[in-house]
Amino acid sequence: MIPADRDLLVRLLDLPTAGPLETTGEVRLWDTMRAYADAATEIGFDVLSFAAPDPSVLDRPGVPLAVRDAGPGFLACQPSLAMRIGPAAPAVMFNVHLDTVAPFEPAGFDGTRFTGRGAIDAKGPAVALLAGVRAALAVDPAVGRDAGVLIQAVSGEEGGAMGTFGTRPLVEAGFHGALNIFCEPTGLRYLPRCSASMTACVRVDGEDAIDDEPHRGHNATVLLGFLAQHLADDLAKHGQVCVAGLHTGRLHNRVYGSGELLLNIPYDCEEVAAKMTSALEDGLRTGIAGFVSRFRESPSLTRTATDAAAITGLRWLKRDLPALPVQDISLLDAFVPRWPDDEPGFTCDALWLAGVPGARTAVLGPGSLGANNAHSRGEYADVEELDRFSELVREIVVRFSRNGGA
Repeated sequence: MIPADRDLLVRLLDLPTAGPLETTGEVRLWDTMRAYADAATEIGFDVLSFAAPDPSVLDRPGVPLAVRDAGPGFLACQPSLAMRIGPAAPAVMFNVHLDTVAPFEPAGFDGTRFTGRGAIDAKGPAVALLAGVRAALAVDPAVGRDAGVLIQAVSGEEGGAMGTFGTRPLVEAGFHGALNIFCEPTGLRYLPRCSASMTACVRVDGEDAIDDEPHRGHNATVLLGFLAQHLADDLAKHGQVCVAGLHTGRLHNRVYGSGELLLNIPYDCEEVAAKMTSALEDGLRTGIAGFVSRFRESPSLTRTATDAAAITGLRWLKRDLPALPVQDISLLDAFVPRWPDDEPGFTCDALWLAGVPGARTAVLGPGSLGANNAHSRGEYADVEELDRFSELVREIVVRFSRNGGA
């Protein structure tokens, strides 16, 4: 990365880009995308598409409920960008998201380390990507002549949107390649697969009561707390599950009759998704039965136990997303370490390449979500790790171009 790249990254980090699904604050994704597109056009990229998504994207299968409920108005500040150098085919595509999580953290650079929201996830990799492509163009005339390089710079990766209004429409519009690299933190190991996830909400809708007469109401806190423990144990027998948020209320002087428990369930194929769905439904039934058996004689919880089955329901906030199966990518095997097959992967926008004919797909990027504090306070990326990623990008583009896309 040259000084201009470093200046660009600081500029991008200074722009708040957490979307409306994350925050009610200022969203400057248009400015961020324009700055990124300007830097790309200086290298030689042509802008193919730069627009906010059409509201019809919200009516598609697999769109998370939170995205649907937000309504089409917020899409106006969620543009995505597609750019290319060289022929449309064969082409190598790189996807990088420029939206971030909240809260915003101001940019910093001390000469060796960038700090700020998006430093590693994923504005830093986005700038390093441009540096790698620029280096590839300088090394080999086959780049941009015998093979194209396509970049998707998207919104809608964060906030639980799952790429439904960013990456998905671009892929369906044909903006993908024979090889597709999704720039996410993997420790510079390539991940040749991508899980998906589904989110369930166990909801209790009962009646509140005052603290002096708790028996008169339904105690959603005790019921959901019991179910959280039961499901954490029961579902672990069938597969991975994250028992997430539980909320009923914040005050001490009442019994809350309503509340909800969230569970996030990853899967790597439809069969696993179906198995975990069935396990959750069965686990919820046995959990309610266990609650009734334990608390039906408890004076303050008799009403809750009696009505537990009637006031407890299950709804899906997110489901029916595709998972990307294991890919065979011999080009990367020659010089990029592979993510271990026995190590769990993660979910990202690469799932939208599942089933696309002739498209090999991997996830690859610098740093780590945990070690680099992505999604938490003190997010950072070191120049050294971004430079190493640039070198891998250069090598991928050069080898792909020399091999004619093979």
